[in-house]
Amino acid sequence: MFRVTRYLQALREPGSVRTPGQPPGPVVIWNLIRRCNLACKHCYSTSANIDFAGELSEAEVETVMDDLHGFGVPVLILSGGEPLMRPDIFRIARRAKAMGFYVGLSSNGTLIDEENLPEIADVGFDYVGISLDGLGETHDRFRRQKGAFDESLRALRLCRQAGIKVGMRFTLAAENADDFPGLLRLMDEEGIDKFYLSHLNYAGRGNKNRRGDAAHQRTRWALDLLFQRCLEDLEAGRPREYVTGNNDADAVYLLHWAAERFPEASLAELRRLLRAWGGNSSGINVANIDNLGNVHPDTFWWHYSLGNVRDRPFSTIWSDESEPLLAGLRRRPRPLEGRCGACAYRDICGGNTRVRAWQLTGNLWAEDPGCYLDDEEIGIAEAGRELA
Repeated sequence: MFRVTRYLQALREPGSVRTPGQPPGPVVIWNLIRRCNLACKHCYSTSANIDFAGELSEAEVETVMDDLHGFGVPVLILSGGEPLMRPDIFRIARRAKAMGFYVGLSSNGTLIDEENLPEIADVGFDYVGISLDGLGETHDRFRRQKGAFDESLRALRLCRQAGIKVGMRFTLAAENADDFPGLLRLMDEEGIDKFYLSHLNYAGRGNKNRRGDAAHQRTRWALDLLFQRCLEDLEAGRPREYVTGNNDADAVYLLHWAAERFPEASLAELRRLLRAWGGNSSGINVANIDNLGNVHPDTFWWHYSLGNVRDRPFSTIWSDESEPLLAGLRRRPRPLEGRCGACAYRDICGGNTRVRAWQLTGNLWAEDPGCYLDDEEIGIAEAGRELA
């Protein structure tokens, strides 16, 4: 995840943002259930409204949670499928909060209503993220359910009215990019705390629909809009948060964007902070546990298991660097090939999202086809220039 607000704040006020450090353990995105009441086009878990056999029991979840806590995991993002379809979700979330985890809920929002809102508020979720794939009919088409947009918008409003930090999540694709400015306006109108722009990743159902991925120029347009909106909020003193995900080239693009707007001294500080951040953290500071207990480097690696928490504790699996994929992702620098190997900004993006290269070529270290920067911008053309 790339925290745009943090780095634009560093540009505006050099020295105001601390250097990113190494967390005590990875953020764990935990797909507690695969069942979902929707069948979204870009679902990485290919969920459906059926029961999936073999999911972790509540007792098994508690055992894993104890291990995660002892291992220093600071954040649990409870996801699915649709996590609110799991009958014990509130007991699990309360236990996680009592243990001291930062606990997020990742929901499609359609099941949040006046009846369960008091219990959601009582849990004390640190953050609730609700996905919107566009406005009105666009969202309903992506979610394959008429009325889904209205239900998700209702959930956003209910959470905000209850004082819960809530954010909008938007996956950018060619079919919904035109709705992006309207979603930012909706954020203003509804007083939403956070906006997460996700790039389409080639995994699960999203892999089958990669031809619908937004063109590179449209991606740049969307980021220009997001960066400018974030900057305007900072200048106006509006404490809102903007982040992007699934394309670590965003950090390099921000560096180029900032070069046209900020003095060189601020740019040098930004590059220092981005180097410390280091880009893609799959298998390092981000982990995933699926509904069956399989551990993955992140949520887009469901086709590759590092091990299962029923057989070995998460802490053992995550510490086992004899596992080839895990060891490879943790190499610094990574042995990147093609454009990624020649890129002058490898120390910032870390080679971007390796699963895209794997999906398209079978080579973990091939260049990332999702990089939208040209050769000059990544410093491999004769006319290339290195910033700061």
